[in-house]
Amino acid sequence: MMQTKKSLIRYYAPALVGLLIIIVLLALPTGFESGMVFQESDIRPAKVLSSDESTVIDTGLVRSGEQRCQLEILGGPFHGQIAEGHNPLNGSLEQDKIFSVGDTALVRINYQGDEILTISMIDHYRAPWELLLAALFVVLLLVFAGWTGLRAVLSFVLTVLMIWKVLVPLYLKGWNPIWVGLVITLVLTVLIIALVYGFDRRCAAAVSGSSLGILVTCVMGSIFTNLFQIHGAVMAYSESLLYAGYQGLSLTQIFMASVFIGASGAIMDLSVDITSAVYEVVEKRPDISWRDAVRSGMNVGRAAMGTMTTTLLFAYSGGYVALLMVFMAQGTPMSNILNYKYVAAELLHTVIGSFGLVTVAPFTALCAGVFLTRFDKHSAKR
Repeated sequence: MMQTKKSLIRYYAPALVGLLIIIVLLALPTGFESGMVFQESDIRPAKVLSSDESTVIDTGLVRSGEQRCQLEILGGPFHGQIAEGHNPLNGSLEQDKIFSVGDTALVRINYQGDEILTISMIDHYRAPWELLLAALFVVLLLVFAGWTGLRAVLSFVLTVLMIWKVLVPLYLKGWNPIWVGLVITLVLTVLIIALVYGFDRRCAAAVSGSSLGILVTCVMGSIFTNLFQIHGAVMAYSESLLYAGYQGLSLTQIFMASVFIGASGAIMDLSVDITSAVYEVVEKRPDISWRDAVRSGMNVGRAAMGTMTTTLLFAYSGGYVALLMVFMAQGTPMSNILNYKYVAAELLHTVIGSFGLVTVAPFTALCAGVFLTRFDKHSAKR
């Protein structure tokens, strides 16, 4: 009875710890609230009642000029008022947006007292659909996975908050990106795996294997980023930080940290798979030696390794299909493609992440074999 009670505590404790951390993170200020560029205006949704495109210059694929719309403001102190909004077009398909009658736009209202001065149309108002998508995801998890699904939601929310409330602010404050990223990734590894297993031997085995794999990825990523001579400005929008007053940031170290952070999810996944497989083998064969348990874990790791490395390739290359099409359409030589820094950066992400997956398999198999056999309750009987 006492053993069962302890087991229940170990299983449910991570959920309580995760929930407590989420509450703390929600209340934790980032330290950058006073620097918000939108704080001196009112950001609200507004419905497009009519559109005037007479000053828009259409040059085929792109448009320039300015779209003017009559808007009905849907919230805040100016709720219900009709006013004109301005949507400047810069001739960029990537950044420009065109609003149609009936659309809901997110607008920035500049005002003085009770008078509206100008209204800038930021983008389409997508928050309700994003919330609906998130709600459907949560419902699906709860319906099909029950309590395990709730734990998955906790780990998802915990990860988002740790990145937004801890990782990003510390980066902006100039902390060492590699050490900050490594500590936060390892802490999240412990919490996320504990939410799967509870605080037991399986958790210790999976966390040990994952941590070793992440450390390998960290070291390899740092070494080869320097060898590839890749500057961190290769990351999208990173150069804007330097022009925004953060010249002291080490973009290259931030890029190095992104390599092992990006691969940590797949590393944890493979580690948990191997640990679960070894645990099932040990449960069915309590008399199995730790060496045989390690061999079983290695066999599972070999089977999963091929698909997991391909998963990383799909994850990183999926967003670059258009770029690959440009290379092919222009007849760019392969030697040129491989030496472009943004291509080399993606290769680095994929290959170094695969290094982590390849090494996490033997690490986890060894840890699981030792932790689940030599240090379990059956070892005392042999």
